[in-house]
Amino acid sequence: MKKVVALKVMVVLALSVTAIGCKKSSSSKNSSRATGWQINDREGGFQYNTNFKEQETAPGLVFIEGGTFTKGKVQDDVMHDWNNTPTQQHVQSFYMDETEVTNVMYLEYLDWIKRVYPPTDDNFRAIYHGALPDTLVWRNRLGFNEIMTENYLRHPGYAEYPVVGVSWIQAVEFANWRSDRVNEFYLEKAGYLKRDAKTLDVNADATFSTDTYINAPTLTYGGNEEVINGDGRNKRNVRTDADGNETGVYATRETGIISPKYRLPTETEWEYAALGLGELRSYNLYRGRKKYPWDGQYTRSGKRKVRGDQLANFKQGKGDYGGIQGWSDDGADITNAVKSYDPNDFGLYDMAGNVAEWVADVYRPIVDDEFNDFNYYRGNVYTKNAINEDGSVKVVTSDDIVYDTLSNGKVVARNLPGEILQVPVDENETYLRTNFDKSNAINFRDGDRRSSRNFESFNDDEDLESGDKSDTETRLMYNSPKHSISRDSLGNIIREYDKNDNRSSLINDEVRVYKGGSWKDREYWLDPAQRRYFPQDMATDYIGFRCAMSRVGSKSKSKNKTKN
Repeated sequence: MKKVVALKVMVVLALSVTAIGCKKSSSSKNSSRATGWQINDREGGFQYNTNFKEQETAPGLVFIEGGTFTKGKVQDDVMHDWNNTPTQQHVQSFYMDETEVTNVMYLEYLDWIKRVYPPTDDNFRAIYHGALPDTLVWRNRLGFNEIMTENYLRHPGYAEYPVVGVSWIQAVEFANWRSDRVNEFYLEKAGYLKRDAKTLDVNADATFSTDTYINAPTLTYGGNEEVINGDGRNKRNVRTDADGNETGVYATRETGIISPKYRLPTETEWEYAALGLGELRSYNLYRGRKKYPWDGQYTRSGKRKVRGDQLANFKQGKGDYGGIQGWSDDGADITNAVKSYDPNDFGLYDMAGNVAEWVADVYRPIVDDEFNDFNYYRGNVYTKNAINEDGSVKVVTSDDIVYDTLSNGKVVARNLPGEILQVPVDENETYLRTNFDKSNAINFRDGDRRSSRNFESFNDDEDLESGDKSDTETRLMYNSPKHSISRDSLGNIIREYDKNDNRSSLINDEVRVYKGGSWKDREYWLDPAQRRYFPQDMATDYIGFRCAMSRVGSKSKSKNKTKN
């Protein structure tokens, strides 16, 4: 009997010690190491998510652990392009779409726009029409492709095929829309927004924008308090200060609920993710090289069951887009459904073949790794929120939507109602800075006059400074045609073509890089290091896209210690 009593006493003591330890640990976690004050105190004060673990993987994405690799290491260079010099780069961890954006994903975007901004309304017609893919890209003057022109985007038979006919600008706008819809869903799930408001309460004058919610939450949904005050599930986060005012009603970045934005991957990120070099890693070294997203030097499978089958969808030869009748070696003649081929080491599908893909970068033949070898990207245009006279942020309304007329005459909306108007940064942000000095950084060290480099020569400085431009004007690297488009007093489009025969290049600030081979390309372009460019406001039947997202926090999801 005494032994039983003693055992019970020991158990009680053990549980008490454990409880005290937990309480102490919890108290320590919510105690500031800067001031000793309590964090998340019910009486008010500093509020912060001290229980945050790591970034949630957003819909459609897979995690890509960053690392160092050699960018631009092409295996073949039969084109002898002056645009691929191997450079060692480091990529920060990020997330990327498991597959290319499909027709059904893009149709969901079009459906939302059509519901919120009805094209029957003259004020919104350009929004919907500007987002529509160009289905006429399938037409060929010596080919019969009308079945794709009429059906490829909308027919269920092509639902899981990658969307094409989308310009770089349209891809960026899709990513922006997707960011807002995902964060809207996250906030609804956490109770900060009214349940189902995203479908029941949304209209042209009451929409959700992530940036607007962060900077001025009361202006989202047109200021509809019933929606933005949630449905009561977030009351555990609400605090009352000494004056009786509620805090924590709206989610902030400190809550960890709001996700980083979807965007196009940079060229460096895309190439790194496509290679998937992890399978060749031995400690901190790569033991070998890869020519394709898969291992080996060939495009055909060596596995017994599928030996000889192509590992990607591409053009095998002249007039051969998929093999002969009865034995289609890649299972397709145009694009193919996503996930039709094995993923690479990161779990990404179709990083070679199917469709080539837009990336974020402005194209330049020169990659200036001497200036930066970390998260390399050319295309930064820094902006800030526009501010009203009273100091509040300027939110776009239905009456001041910002439209942009593209070089081909198509009109697209660049700012939708509910979003914060963006303006270029000015001297308030750039004065005496050493890391950037103006809003538009696209041309920084890109081989222009400031870098004293022209397309054919590196020694034309003296001619330029002396004013003798007769010999150098036609050799400028970015001496591209300058077509123009305008409208007359009746609103009719006037297109003017640049017929100057001294133009020497197609490169300008509006051409973007696209990567990866497509169903229309030969094997040469399947190498992830290959790079090409295309005007950002034009579309084709062989370029699609996928989205990426930056990672916040740790480089790795693994808890293992670093290996020396």
